[in-house]
Amino acid sequence: MKKTFKLTHPKIKVARLFDAVRRDVKKYIKRERNKDLPEGDDFWDFDCKFGPTVEEAEVIHVAEIGKCISTAEQQQLESFYVEILAKPARRTKKPKLSPKGTAD
Repeated sequence: MKKTFKLTHPKIKVARLFDAVRRDVKKYIKRERNKDLPEGDDFWDFDCKFGPTVEEAEVIHVAEIGKCISTAEQQQLESFYVEILAKPARRTKKPKLSPKGTAD
């Protein structure tokens, strides 16, 4: 999903437009996670960007999308850009910590 959301409409209130954006993003992520994984991969990972425009978009974690949308709502932006690209990934084990708190 690469999309610039416009948040101005003559009849729909701005708060409802932000709710619609949140719903669209959530629905897209759910749809991508339900797709079949390629052989040897464990989960769907997401490369995400968010910003007022395509050129100003910064890389974020998928869990931060909601916060970014809320920030855009507080700043009363008229539009913003969201990019979410799914990619298959494999989980890796976390390194075990020694009693001193360093990785072995």
